[in-house]
Amino acid sequence: MTIRHHLSDPLLMAYAAAQLPEAFSLVVATHVSLCDDCRARLASFEAVGGAVLDEAEEIALGEDALAQTLARIERLPQEPAPKPAPRSGVFPGPLADYVGGDLDAVRWRRVGGGVRQAILPTGKGATVRLLHIPAGTAVPDHGHRGMELTLVLQGAFADANDRFGRGDVEIADEDLDHTPVAMAGEDCICLAATDAPLRFRGLIPRLAQPLLRI
Repeated sequence: MTIRHHLSDPLLMAYAAAQLPEAFSLVVATHVSLCDDCRARLASFEAVGGAVLDEAEEIALGEDALAQTLARIERLPQEPAPKPAPRSGVFPGPLADYVGGDLDAVRWRRVGGGVRQAILPTGKGATVRLLHIPAGTAVPDHGHRGMELTLVLQGAFADANDRFGRGDVEIADEDLDHTPVAMAGEDCICLAATDAPLRFRGLIPRLAQPLLRI
């Protein structure tokens, strides 16, 4: 498995500081369990954050705070972060623990076009769902009113920007409008978190949106 699309530094820093909503934290934790690169970067942020919290007084952050933090991380001795124990099944450890099993533990609900979803219970601030998209099927064209993190767990999908396979995470914001299509060969299963409703262009998805909570 080669992961090409990673989490951003601000997201990893927010996760290390426990500042993300539970829904986003679940996506981050699941991705990090698959990705050596993001796991190592997260470990560096956690190490720096712990040292800073031990010493720092409460002050306002300057505009160059992120750059200074990254420079400090680069000066740290680089030790490989411990790798999670391998697990069988589609769901990585953090997600399997959260769901209480693998695919057979999920209660899917049809949303149309062969697509199924399962909304997972989380705290306030964002929602997270599992999506099962049949191979070759397109998700309706939509934009975003906030941030959406989509992590591929099985198969792959593509949009006008790129292709995303297992372990890849797409970070979408208000500037992205797209029509993701599950690649042929294997159904695509994703974990997706949003902090605002999607902005669908088609009439039928807009009418169904309140019922489907997307």
